Amino acid sequence: MEDVLFEKRGRGGIITLNRPKALNALTLDMVHAMREQLDVWRVDRDVELVIIRGAGERAFCAGGDIRALYESGKSGNPYAIDFYRHEYQLNTQIKRYPKPYVALINGIAMGGGVGVSVHGRYRVAGDGCVFAMPETGIGLFPDVGGTSFLPRMPGETGMYIALTGSRMNVVDCFATGIATHMVPAAGHDLLVQTLCESDAVLEQVLTKAAVRPSEQSRVMGLKPLIDKHFAAASVEAIAASLADDKSLFASETLKALQTKSPTSMKVTYRQIREGAKLGFEDCMRLEFRLTNRFMAGHDFYEGVRALIIDKDQLPKWKPSDLSGVSERDVAAYFAELPSGDLDLPN
Repeated sequence: MEDVLFEKRGRGGIITLNRPKALNALTLDMVHAMREQLDVWRVDRDVELVIIRGAGERAFCAGGDIRALYESGKSGNPYAIDFYRHEYQLNTQIKRYPKPYVALINGIAMGGGVGVSVHGRYRVAGDGCVFAMPETGIGLFPDVGGTSFLPRMPGETGMYIALTGSRMNVVDCFATGIATHMVPAAGHDLLVQTLCESDAVLEQVLTKAAVRPSEQSRVMGLKPLIDKHFAAASVEAIAASLADDKSLFASETLKALQTKSPTSMKVTYRQIREGAKLGFEDCMRLEFRLTNRFMAGHDFYEGVRALIIDKDQLPKWKPSDLSGVSERDVAAYFAELPSGDLDLPN
């Protein structure tokens, strides 16, 4: 299919997400095609490593096709749930892939784009990398394995990224462990050629191509403040802690939180805390429970309407504030599904 391209070159299998006008957003057909091709390459002795990259200069992958998910959910057809089921299975397949999986991340990497990159063994970020998990701003939660990798970021930086949707640049990604290497985007074509067409040791190729940060990480520079506020025992406590702090960081962060879905934030808080104690597969099963509940709720559709469909930037969340979201409401999102948990590949 044209939306995702597969190529064998030398010892490498190359995946190219090929929807540059749509910021390489994922569709269900793309997810199916990637799963099938990874299965083929898994047993192909000529393929020693897999590389994934995005077409164009603007994005690696901006996530799932949100408009399609919105329209599916609104109409009641099963596309959205099918998409998330197979997307999470793909994320797990990448996490457990037996051959080196190298993600070349340049431009926007958000949502589903994070899911097809961050779980790979090597994450090579270009100088134009823009990483974010902005889901609480559209009435959703940071999925695609966020339950696993976010609480394992340094200190409380994962909770901060999850609740605020704050963007990270290439230096932030490297400093927090999202990226394993930094290679300028201008060198990615040569890197692909060398990885595929030489017999050099993969890690040595990556090390030789990589550069060191020329500046300090903004996120890690803020880590003492992030740890102070985001270690609090609830979203309400985080907000109160920020309100008591007169720093610019605190006021800007509190303002950002006030634009997010209260339900999304309270579910996300519990998600991150529970994810710190769970193995990867259990994290993905938990996310599928949450996805089913969000697709049956209100805030996702209202968030997409306000930010993507009508673009009035004025979502009307229900409930409209944190006090309206009870612990019982939150717990319902985490309950076992009547149809059972997500099946995952071995």
